[in-house]
Amino acid sequence: MVRRGSEAAAGPAVLVALAFVVTGCSLAPDYRRPAAPVPTNFTGEEDASRPSIAQRDWREFFKDPDLQRLIEEALTQNRDLRVATARLNEARAAYRIEGSALYPEVGASGSYSRTTNSSDTPEDLGEVEVPDDLVIEQLSAQLSARWEIDFWGRVANLREAALEQYLASAEARRAVATQLIAQVANGYLLEREYAERIILAETALDTRQKTLHLARRRYELGSDSRLQVVQAQLLLGQAEQALHQLRMDRQVNRHALALLVGHPVTLEPRPLALEALEEEAALPAGLPSELLLNRPDIAAAERRLRAANANIGAARAAYFPSISLTGSAGYSSLEIEDLLESEGGYSWNFQPQINLPIFDGGARKGRLEAARARYDAAIAEYEQTIQEGFRDVSDALVRRRQLAAQRDTLREMVEVLDERVRLAQLRYDSGRSAYLEVLDAERERFDTEQELVRVTRAYLASGVALYTALGGGFAGQDPLLAPEEVGESAS
Repeated sequence: MVRRGSEAAAGPAVLVALAFVVTGCSLAPDYRRPAAPVPTNFTGEEDASRPSIAQRDWREFFKDPDLQRLIEEALTQNRDLRVATARLNEARAAYRIEGSALYPEVGASGSYSRTTNSSDTPEDLGEVEVPDDLVIEQLSAQLSARWEIDFWGRVANLREAALEQYLASAEARRAVATQLIAQVANGYLLEREYAERIILAETALDTRQKTLHLARRRYELGSDSRLQVVQAQLLLGQAEQALHQLRMDRQVNRHALALLVGHPVTLEPRPLALEALEEEAALPAGLPSELLLNRPDIAAAERRLRAANANIGAARAAYFPSISLTGSAGYSSLEIEDLLESEGGYSWNFQPQINLPIFDGGARKGRLEAARARYDAAIAEYEQTIQEGFRDVSDALVRRRQLAAQRDTLREMVEVLDERVRLAQLRYDSGRSAYLEVLDAERERFDTEQELVRVTRAYLASGVALYTALGGGFAGQDPLLAPEEVGESAS
């Protein structure tokens, strides 16, 4: 029976329409976010009702202009951040590659051949006349298309997995940027600590040089013994040693800052007082549930978990038949003019193909089991990341509270030691005590002043650690993550 042309053409049209209707079925399990394996409140948080500081942009949190300049330069020049950006672009390209399989592949081809007959005719052709210099030309042009119908959602699940990996890379880049901000802030706080401690050491050094000069004069006049001179020399040497160590540490810290920022660090020559950076206002941490949304490493772990879930659907789809449609149409002619005017020979081909898996030695089952195992591992990694984040926040809260108490105690101790030095000097001047008592008082005050500056810097650094542990740094979305490029699934 011969079908009419319109009826014959209706077959492929029906298959294509059916493909559009059926495509979109997914065999991936319904995703459900695992419960957070942490308490409802952070350890050390007194009031969880206030908004978390993670909602503040880093420019709002770090208000020092010099620090803001260093952070902006680091976000532009840091090489680790450039590597993270390149990996994000790689993941975005992989997502586009997987997504391209949902659309038909269309290609065009053309060919041209030219055959020339030799003028030397072989003798065995007999009476057959062959024109001298016979030229035969053949031209053809063809358009072809191929499309795999995604009945079971295999391609869609692979695309979804690639999308989640891309979003995980975006969160990983945000994590690198957040950690970079924290490292620059901590380096800047160390710079201020060393500057303030160097000022204290230089002041102590100047005082002890004067004390040594006075001890030598008193020894020359017979008022003091040689022991006082030796003790003054020892106290001066200790101050010099502390100053050398502090200058070396500051230079090493500047080298570390240069590596973060991308160039040598220069700071304005102004007093570097840690007291000016202190923020007495409390820094609320919020609720642990907010941590799941704010902290980039937790968000990245969940994206990888979603990708593993989608890969299960792709592995399941391998158990079902795959259908692909292949077609081509084109012209061939002996003259290029006929080809361009569509007067040459026309041909077309339409070839549906179905592949039904029957036996593969357990390969499909192994791939499905591997996908499920990777999903189980992703759940464990996600839960572990949440626990680590909860620990980081709780540790920062505890450190901040204890360091504040230590700082207050050291301030009181410095005031007491100032009075002790004054009284010891009076006792020595009146001849009621040896100079050793003055030296001990000055040495203890110097050490306590140095410790006060160090603890004050650690207290400020605990605020940076808390801000980072909560996922702060970027109140909005990563600027490289363009929602219009990843579609609705990016939300």
